[in-house]
Amino acid sequence: MENSAAGIWRTTLEGYKAFYPHRLPPEIEWSPALVTKLSAADQILGRLGGEARRLPNPHLFIRPFIKREAVYSSRIEGTQATLGDLLAVEAGANVKRSPDDLREVGNYVTALEHGLRRSAELPLSLRLVREMHEILMTGVRGEHATPGELRKTQNWIGTPGCTLREASFVPPPPDILNECLRDWENFIHTSELPLLLIAALMHYQFEAIHPFLDGNGRIGRLLITLLLCERNALPGPFLYLSAFFEASRSHYYERLNAVSSQSDWSGWFDYFLNGVIRQCEDALSRAERINIILERWKADVRGSTPKATYNVVESLAANPYITPRGLEKELGVSFNTASKAIKVLEGKGIMTQVGHSKRDRVYRAEAVLKILEEPAKLAP
Repeated sequence: MENSAAGIWRTTLEGYKAFYPHRLPPEIEWSPALVTKLSAADQILGRLGGEARRLPNPHLFIRPFIKREAVYSSRIEGTQATLGDLLAVEAGANVKRSPDDLREVGNYVTALEHGLRRSAELPLSLRLVREMHEILMTGVRGEHATPGELRKTQNWIGTPGCTLREASFVPPPPDILNECLRDWENFIHTSELPLLLIAALMHYQFEAIHPFLDGNGRIGRLLITLLLCERNALPGPFLYLSAFFEASRSHYYERLNAVSSQSDWSGWFDYFLNGVIRQCEDALSRAERINIILERWKADVRGSTPKATYNVVESLAANPYITPRGLEKELGVSFNTASKAIKVLEGKGIMTQVGHSKRDRVYRAEAVLKILEEPAKLAP
């Protein structure tokens, strides 16, 4: 048996070492560095929440931000789908991308949206986690991993093909999962720590418990967004930490492992709060720049005919890809009116056609898409 302030490594009867995490919270070293970093993260999170609430149509901006989180969280797990792919498919376009990848990312979006809706009536809990996991894992690779069900066998983390004894990390055996998860849930509901530290601790502990056979990383990252929205720190999922984790993937895993092996909570808090600060800055920048572009375009088309042209510009905040059929349905206008509105936007250089199809044409606003897909500047 080996002790760590984060948990205990025990050799099982089968001869492998598994990690038994201690209850949260750990003893926190309130160093000046932590207090300063936490204050900076709290301030910019509050600013992001305030700016998001002041957006003319925050619900429109939320949609691409949810999809951005889904793309980056799924990319950590190996999918190749881009944000542009997901937005194009939503608009009705065909894309040359693995249907499995698109379905996995789409399931993440659906799971997060389900969590956000349900959190109005059901607090963040194991029940809600299982509901989201079932949505996430249904109909995709890994579906064999019993969607919505806690694992009944031992899982482990390591290089492809490694055995239990060769694994870099083995979470607790299935017979103590319920106990670990009850403690985890109780911590979320009762802790009086600052919200961002609750989020950091909650995420680490969930990854350490690894309660499902597959999908743990995506659910664990999804929970960060859900907690911040549930506690009203944000009016919607504008903060997408998965982009930070993906951009600094090796550092992300190093910091999680350092907690389990060395009880390095300070290093994990510093990394997590850096992610909050940088992603808040990133989200503020993107939302501001998109809003400036849309306001300029709305001024350009004000008074244009058909009148639906103005509404089309507004819809570009939610998705820079459009099709005449999609607009017909979304705006409740005729196909001819939608086509004429797109023609006006093409003439003003706002929209361009994707490809050269004569039928089922797809258009996009390059300026908005460029901002949404722009890589985050996130040197760890």
